Amino acid sequence: MQSLRMIENWPVPTAAAAVVRADGSVAGAYGPLEHRFPLASVTKPLAAYAALLAVEEGAVELDEPAGPEGSTVRHLLAHTSGLAFDEPRTMAEPGTRRIYSNAGFEALGDHIAKATDIPFPQYLHEAVLAPLGMTATELPGSPAKDGVSTVADLIRFAAELQAPRLLAPQTLAAATGVVFPGLSGVLPGYGHQKPNDWGLGFEIRDGKSPHWTGASSSPRTFGHFGQSGTFLWVDPDARAACVALADRAFGPWAIEAWPPLTDAVLAELAETA
Repeated sequence: MQSLRMIENWPVPTAAAAVVRADGSVAGAYGPLEHRFPLASVTKPLAAYAALLAVEEGAVELDEPAGPEGSTVRHLLAHTSGLAFDEPRTMAEPGTRRIYSNAGFEALGDHIAKATDIPFPQYLHEAVLAPLGMTATELPGSPAKDGVSTVADLIRFAAELQAPRLLAPQTLAAATGVVFPGLSGVLPGYGHQKPNDWGLGFEIRDGKSPHWTGASSSPRTFGHFGQSGTFLWVDPDARAACVALADRAFGPWAIEAWPPLTDAVLAELAETA
């Protein structure tokens, strides 16, 4: 895809990207696909997928207590537990505000590790990474932000998000729709959003503005971006997903570069549909 060549002009040392169709085929890829990048918060969808598998296998339940008092697994996945951004401090009653929380995902990882008696990085590997053949991906630390992966591996995950083999389709559908609708909150890097809609571990595009996806992205688009210069989105209306990884911290360059790439990808997909 010609649109992916836009990453050549990004002010970053290294970048790679790929577009994956809903049938799992690769529409295009560009850059060093086997280069291992820190994912930052693009770790969260992987961790969430492992959590959803733990729910399906009966190790945990979405509505069982987890995290601060009154919070559940569902609250932790949806950033509504009330925990602060980066410390285990409660800032609100569960279910009342959308407070984006690394601490919440760390509490989730701890909860699943206790329930399964398996360290969360190992659980993620056994439940998600190994079955999908994501051999270059690992989680050496926090389930909120410490994943490392390649575009080649995330192509496999992007295919799974569009045609799930590990999860029941209805489970994924529930996770990629709005959970606790109507809650306001801050989308990191993009300010206050009203509402700040989220699924279970996946951010939902809806009508947010400004946003890291494109002007032509459908409201049903879901995914995540990371502070290490990374993103993964799935647009069900376009029947495609896009992964882009870079090794420069998120900042004004990304705010300027990412939406035009997404819009160019979507336009090229529409032309070839």
